[in-house]
Amino acid sequence: MEINKKVPLLKLPGTSDLQFNLSDYKGRFLVIYFYPKDATPGCTAQGVDFRDAYKKFQALDTEIFGISRDTLKSHENFKAKFTFPFELLSDEEEKACELFGVIKMKNMYGKQVRGIERSTFVIDPDGKLIKAWRGVKVEGHIKEVLQFIKQHNS
Repeated sequence: MEINKKVPLLKLPGTSDLQFNLSDYKGRFLVIYFYPKDATPGCTAQGVDFRDAYKKFQALDTEIFGISRDTLKSHENFKAKFTFPFELLSDEEEKACELFGVIKMKNMYGKQVRGIERSTFVIDPDGKLIKAWRGVKVEGHIKEVLQFIKQHNS
């Protein structure tokens, strides 16, 4: 995915029986964040930060979605445990991961493993990708995303 290019139609199953379809969100900003795994420390901290800032994003007519390769059952448990007000999308077939190029070889305890590189993307109301953060560090990231949306939502 390149900046200022339209994001191809994307359909994924989500929590709360959502069938996510990118075209349903035309006219709104979307924050889509990819994370490695439900209920791990970094992913939990990231989700909690988005949860805590959710009302600020909503005030800017922005919807948030988290995506990982976990199952919907795992997502439902993760979402319920931390009361996320936004939906989590399951990408077990790695369609969205491939589209956004977030699968990377990573070192885990000295072994090379294929996994999701923590990344965040902003899609504008016309369906164009306008910002990408890759290799995200959780601390302070959500403030940066919020600030970006504020600047582009005027």
